[in-house]
Amino acid sequence: MDIWHIRGGRRLEGSCRIQGSKNAALPILAAAVLCPGRCELLHVPKLSDVDAALRILCHLGCRVQREEDRVLIDSSTLSNCAVPHSLMAEMRSSILFLGALLARSREARLSAPGGCRLGKRPIDLHLMALRRLGAEIREEDGELLCRTPRLQGSEILLPFPSVGATENALLAACGAKGETVIRGAAREPEIAALAGFLEAAGAQIHGAGSDTIRICGFTPRKCVQYRIPGDRIAAATMACAVVACGGDVTLSGAEPGQISAVLHFLNAAGCDIIPDNHALRLCAAGRPTAVGPVVTAPYPGFPTDAQPLLMAALLRGRGRTLMRETIFEDRFRHVPELNRLGARIRVQGQTAEILGVEKLHGDTLHATDLRGGAAMLLAALSAEGESVVLDEGHIRRGYEDLDLCLEDLGASITLEH
Repeated sequence: MDIWHIRGGRRLEGSCRIQGSKNAALPILAAAVLCPGRCELLHVPKLSDVDAALRILCHLGCRVQREEDRVLIDSSTLSNCAVPHSLMAEMRSSILFLGALLARSREARLSAPGGCRLGKRPIDLHLMALRRLGAEIREEDGELLCRTPRLQGSEILLPFPSVGATENALLAACGAKGETVIRGAAREPEIAALAGFLEAAGAQIHGAGSDTIRICGFTPRKCVQYRIPGDRIAAATMACAVVACGGDVTLSGAEPGQISAVLHFLNAAGCDIIPDNHALRLCAAGRPTAVGPVVTAPYPGFPTDAQPLLMAALLRGRGRTLMRETIFEDRFRHVPELNRLGARIRVQGQTAEILGVEKLHGDTLHATDLRGGAAMLLAALSAEGESVVLDEGHIRRGYEDLDLCLEDLGASITLEH
């Protein structure tokens, strides 16, 4: 159990470096299976989800070495195609090893993935995409048994721009003969990052970052080096923290264009935003102004991962903000906890109404999921008095040294393991 102790009411001042992207690192770690040689990854964040991915690689027979934010992987020793339930259950992105193993070994055996409980998160689009490439998949005793005599390039039409299904299709297509075209693909920056790694590894990919991606071939290289980009949701978290608490903070390693939908609302709330070549300065004073309506949507729309964070930033906003969640059906699980601090949030269906209050007060909260837990930290930092956030490890799945980063900016926050 992680116990976060927060004393609220302090402005944030200074600068911090944005960690490597969790959502880029995880699919790239799975993609290392495709390279029958040595991969060197830089700027890899120190997260429990990353640790889980490295354990999966070790279980599969790969050699793994970590030195600070540098990870070395040698998958020439790959000797296993099965991932046990105990490892699969640790994170949602474990499902990406399915496409990677099919491409490398033409078989895979694994169970349903774990991750935050945000409502139904089916993998039917993943399986549809892999079957289009010639994979034979059957379910037996809660496991997915996957084989293929040969993957064949095909056209894959995704009815919804699923990030995970796009990534699994990209990975599997690298082991397919002929051209694969993914239509209706997700456009998130993490897709472009995965494609960038695969291109460095020898793949021919066109259109990553658009809704149509073509994979034209893959000739594996023996050595690959790639730098993980900055984490846009970590950047959005720190930006929302500045609005929640007030302050003047510069975020280095942030890409403003990747979080423009979030910055739009923070600016409307009264925050001055000054972008400067891979850095972002945010200045906020006093209570924010209510904004909206805010509607989550696939990239480049407003990210569902930032919805709890913006909500926390606007709890003391002047006026009324409406937020509509369109991605996950159970994304408002953090709301009752925020209300314990004196917030006024009403939920009806998939819409939340935030009525700004002048002051929040400290209390004891229970983290419900990764981003909901982070939202509770931000809300507690903007509240008067002391708060405690009890967390079963959700927050450390996605944030590297978040307590130290906030403490360096002047926040009173400590983490007890």
